[in-house]
Parts: sequence; C-alpha cells; structure tokens
Amino acid sequence: MPSVSQTSAGPSERKLTELAQAALAAVHDGKMIEAGAERVTDGIHTEPTLSEGRIYRLSLVCFGSGSADLTVTPKSRETPAQCDQSVVQQRITVNKPVRIDVMGIKGAHGVIAWQIDAL
Repeated sequence: MPSVSQTSAGPSERKLTELAQAALAAVHDGKMIEAGAERVTDGIHTEPTLSEGRIYRLSLVCFGSGSADLTVTPKSRETPAQCDQSVVQQRITVNKPVRIDVMGIKGAHGVIAWQIDAL
C-alpha cells in the first residue's frame, strides 16, 4: 500500500490563534474589555460597548501572510496591519459609539487577534 506524505502547509489556524493571543497578552495593559480572534479572510467587525469619556487601547496582531486594514470609526482613519506578527496599537477616546473593522487585503491569510483594554 503506498504511503501518503503530508506536506507542511505551515502552522494550523489553531496554532496561529494561540500565537496571536500570546503576543497580545505580552502587551496587555489595563483592564481587558473585549478580545477575540478571527480568520483574516473573515475580518473583524465589532461594536464594543465602551463608556463615553473613557480612554481605551486597541491592540491588534496578525499571524500569517499579507496585510489587513484597520478602521476605527467615528475617526475613520485606516491603519495598515501587516501579517508579520507585529502588534499594532491604537488609542481610542470614546465620545460616540465605536465600530472596529479589520479587512484582509486580497490574498492575505492567517489569523487576526484583537484586544481592547481600558486605561
């Protein structure tokens, strides 16, 4: 019976998620409000419940390849996030309801993890 050899396609989605969450834990500061992880192809779309007048820090990391665009509204400033394991942080001052969207750029794949901490 012929044997089937498995080629290495890189780390599994589960392993990438664990690595991404560990990277965020290393930069954690303050009280965690919300966190999660998604496939780059699915993106992140969340409207966290944040208290008006408070200051928060959004930390985001992507493990995989390619890049994604982070948009925090109402500011609507797009910030690139490379899928190179670098943590991107953005300070959020809440005056209006906040929406966070992260969309993978065509061809990007892997896992994006995020965390919002109250400062």
